[in-house]
Amino acid sequence: MAISFDKAFGIHQHALTARSNRAEVLASNLANADTPGYKAKDVDFQAALSQAQNSQGFSLARTNQQHFAVDIAPPGMVQFRVPNQPDTGDGNTVDVQTERNNYMENALQYQASLEFLNDKISGLLKAIKGESM
Repeated sequence: MAISFDKAFGIHQHALTARSNRAEVLASNLANADTPGYKAKDVDFQAALSQAQNSQGFSLARTNQQHFAVDIAPPGMVQFRVPNQPDTGDGNTVDVQTERNNYMENALQYQASLEFLNDKISGLLKAIKGESM
């Protein structure tokens, strides 16, 4: 009898992908906190999760095997964030404290999904070995 990993792991494998994409966007916001004219972005988590579940994402074509594979979020998932503070004069809308909080929250949720997956894998290994839980 074959094991269906999609059924065994549930939504958590897809949540990891969506959380990873969001972490990249939030890190980019933090890296560009002092860049004039930079607009803060965020990922629509529900859209990212749906896209990850449907596996309809796309990647940039690599022209050389030594290039890194880069996944790009489909249009509509990454959106500009509505600023919480008035413009400082340079057009940058990044609020560093908000970005740090969002990044930490996203990291905790990523860790939670990893823990759920780890528990599922442990349970599958016990079942395969015939151990009692």
